[in-house]
Amino acid sequence: MNNQIGVIAAIHRYPVKSMMGEELNAAHVGAKGLRGDRVFSIADPATGKVASAKNPSKWPHLFSFRAAFAGPFDNGALPPAQITFPDGSMVSTEDEQIESKLSASIGKPVRFLSGALASGTLEEYWPDIEGLARRDVVTDEAMPSDTFFDCAAVHFLTTATLDSLRSAYSEGRFESRRFRPNLVIETLPELKGYPENRWDEKILAIGNEVKIKITGPCGRCVMTTLAQGDLPRDTGILKTAAKHNQARVGAYASVLQGGAIRRGDIVRIEPPEKP
Repeated sequence: MNNQIGVIAAIHRYPVKSMMGEELNAAHVGAKGLRGDRVFSIADPATGKVASAKNPSKWPHLFSFRAAFAGPFDNGALPPAQITFPDGSMVSTEDEQIESKLSASIGKPVRFLSGALASGTLEEYWPDIEGLARRDVVTDEAMPSDTFFDCAAVHFLTTATLDSLRSAYSEGRFESRRFRPNLVIETLPELKGYPENRWDEKILAIGNEVKIKITGPCGRCVMTTLAQGDLPRDTGILKTAAKHNQARVGAYASVLQGGAIRRGDIVRIEPPEKP
């Protein structure tokens, strides 16, 4: 039995947390996910909390910024990234004036962080939507140590889930970029509904090298409702996910075995180990 579930349709990396990122044809996966993913962030100098689009009233324009690495990863070393501002101007992550330039564009003082904190916290606004665990409140959320991730090193979703949500709310634009995954898996036609829900603790083999272990579903938040580029603000996106799938879209995973991945790589569920 081949256990194939689909192929990698898209690979995404976000050099700066909560900014737009870059789509890749290939990437290297290590213990902390895709190399170069969320290695930079900005923070509130008054509180030390990491800036996140999860609190849009405080950080309303982060999705108007885009970050991409300026060159190849030679010998594993990270090149500088270029941040493009909403007005089209750019700044390098190695620019000594990056904090003042970001602060001027964002409209408030910020710290620029290169390298994750031993322990970091972000603020998350929970909109007043039926089905969410909390409603109309801002909470402090701890991030995994030594990372700028929200929950896990790898976040993926399937085209089957996107198709199911589109069927439930045809007016909504359920495009993968709304959900900021690292990997989009184009699932086989026979996989219907929300297949990630059935894969908890399963191991996915990607291509010839990489293996990831699914650690749980990805509960969605206000970020999915925000405008991104030509995608309009739409609270119906989150309302639909809450109504039809407990506000879950996609899943999180840890890395068991690193290596190279490429667009088009076959994705398989590993058979259980024999006792």
